[in-house]
Amino acid sequence: MANAKIIWQPGGRTFIGTDSTNHSVVLSTPDEGVGMKPSELLLVAVGSCTAVDVVNILEKKRYQLNRLEIQVSGEQDADPPWTYRKIHIHYILQGAELTDKAVEQAIQLSEEKYCSVSATVRATAKISTSYELL
Repeated sequence: MANAKIIWQPGGRTFIGTDSTNHSVVLSTPDEGVGMKPSELLLVAVGSCTAVDVVNILEKKRYQLNRLEIQVSGEQDADPPWTYRKIHIHYILQGAELTDKAVEQAIQLSEEKYCSVSATVRATAKISTSYELL
């Protein structure tokens, strides 16, 4: 079972989130200017989840990956609770032997089989992907 705890820092709207491996992230409201917005942390979670998958898949297929950048954008409802309805994941990859086929397969496997965050979010938000090879 996954676990996390969030501790409020008195005197404002800043929080420390800690995961089951004791790693932490600072979260806050935009006006605090200290940490990540919780709603955008969801986009980071989607992007980093698929990043782990894509790196693992390409390494297992013995592709040399020199660079991976993932840009995630989301469209939210205009009214509370500002639910994400669309999330787009754009992959930027670089590697000497990388092929379109290998990248497409890695993204597809992450999307359809491995990424727990995308699988969870997909019930509410339409997730689209694109990529570019450098």
